[in-house]
Amino acid sequence: MFKKRDRNEIRVIRHARVRKKISGTPEMPRLSVYRSLKHIQVQVIDDVAGKTLCAASTMEKALQEQLNELTKKDAAKLIGKIVGERALEAGIKTVVFDRGGYVYTGRVAEVAAGAREAGLDF
Repeated sequence: MFKKRDRNEIRVIRHARVRKKISGTPEMPRLSVYRSLKHIQVQVIDDVAGKTLCAASTMEKALQEQLNELTKKDAAKLIGKIVGERALEAGIKTVVFDRGGYVYTGRVAEVAAGAREAGLDF
């Protein structure tokens, strides 16, 4: 009898397959997205050094007042814009977008749109 895999297990397999092909370098780090039911987390990662260069999340205490009245899609766009601004402050202009195995729609697409609005190229 076959056991049906759950959606997150399939996403993790898809993410591992994509991560074989894309990697962040110091010149072009990886913009990684993690999405849960309530929150979204975005990191800019240098995979060669194994370091997170900058990050933003809907769980940050400083952003709670701004995020309370927003929908999840609007919050994702704001997080994308914030991480884009933080990346530009760190001297990062181009990144490789890693959607984390998620479909490029909804909140994941809004993060990308917010980061592009802030001035990141990918």
